[in-house]
Amino acid sequence: MLIYNIIAIFRKELQNYLGSPFAYIIAAVFWLISGFFFGFILNDFIVNVALQEQSGELTVPIDVPIQFLTGFLTIISSLLLVILPALSMGTYAEERRRGTLELLATSPVTNWSVAVGKLLGISGFFSILMLPLWIYQLIVFSASQPAVKWDVVLVANFGLFLLATAILSLGMFISSLTESSILAYILTFVLILFLWIMEAIASNISGNIGEVLSYLSLFDHYNNFSRGILSPATLVLFGSYIFLGIYLTAQSIETLRFQRS
Repeated sequence: MLIYNIIAIFRKELQNYLGSPFAYIIAAVFWLISGFFFGFILNDFIVNVALQEQSGELTVPIDVPIQFLTGFLTIISSLLLVILPALSMGTYAEERRRGTLELLATSPVTNWSVAVGKLLGISGFFSILMLPLWIYQLIVFSASQPAVKWDVVLVANFGLFLLATAILSLGMFISSLTESSILAYILTFVLILFLWIMEAIASNISGNIGEVLSYLSLFDHYNNFSRGILSPATLVLFGSYIFLGIYLTAQSIETLRFQRS
């Protein structure tokens, strides 16, 4: 019954995104910008390496595909700063504004089922956004000579997906606190910006506080993924952020249930 409820909410949430003109606008902007950077960065790497070979400056072999992948996904992770708040801002805020969240809060469906189902739905739509980029990488890296290290490619893209899911989970919680989608967007943007610069803040703070902030930096740990490094500590951190967002969202819905009881 629990799995059925989660799947039903997931399907409903994904259908809402696929039926929303705003979601298609976000997709079009994301594909346009990401496609431009994909072509620009790839061409820049190829031209630079060719010039270095012709001039004799290239004395050490360069793993062009992996360097290109790292540079491209770094740009995409920065682009998520703008895209992800737009995806998560309406998950609950719109339902609060229309009054449908109250019906959901008073339904027999558990808070966790709602939170997990909605997160799966929004993560599913993000996967659709990423699908063309995965196809681009498959085409380009398949033509690479020598063969590309596919394990690094898979780990890097998996890390980007985990990063997005963690941010969407936290953004979903913020959306559950307000009726204003715009306010939810701004607060989520500020939160992501803080997580983005946390490593820079930590580097200027000595002692245990600096070490804790450095460890909690999502984007710093994502750099390990982008280099093909898959460590248990990084997986635990990302999983903790995802769980935290789901937990806080479930508690937010529980508060609404209490207010309506």
